[in-house]
Amino acid sequence: MSQPEIIKPKIGDYRRHILVCTGERCTSDGASQALFDSLGDKFKAAGLNAGPLRVKRTRASCFAACKGGPIVCVQPDGTWYYNVTPENMDRIIEQHLCGGQPVEDLVFHQAQSPEEEAADAAVGASVDAAVDAAGATR
Repeated sequence: MSQPEIIKPKIGDYRRHILVCTGERCTSDGASQALFDSLGDKFKAAGLNAGPLRVKRTRASCFAACKGGPIVCVQPDGTWYYNVTPENMDRIIEQHLCGGQPVEDLVFHQAQSPEEEAADAAVGASVDAAVDAAGATR
């Protein structure tokens, strides 16, 4: 008996991916789900539903950051936002998703960029080499 063929999924190109925590502990009043539901229209109005700035959206059941919701994460930027009210989402769309600049007063965590990670690794390697060289001369 042969196995059914597994079909490789396809997904359209996108620039950023926004994840919205819709867990009950994030907002018990349904504000997170309402925010997620509003994104289709908001993205369309901002031109983020197609083209080079397209933003994909996904619901997440829990980020384990259960205060200050709604919580939203923008990838691949690694930018985490709290208190994402409809008005604050409009600011995130305009300033970050369209303009490329995080809305600093709403950010509660920012992952390092690949450039920052590479710089940290280079510094670490230099320190390791200096320590090794100092140990070799003793």
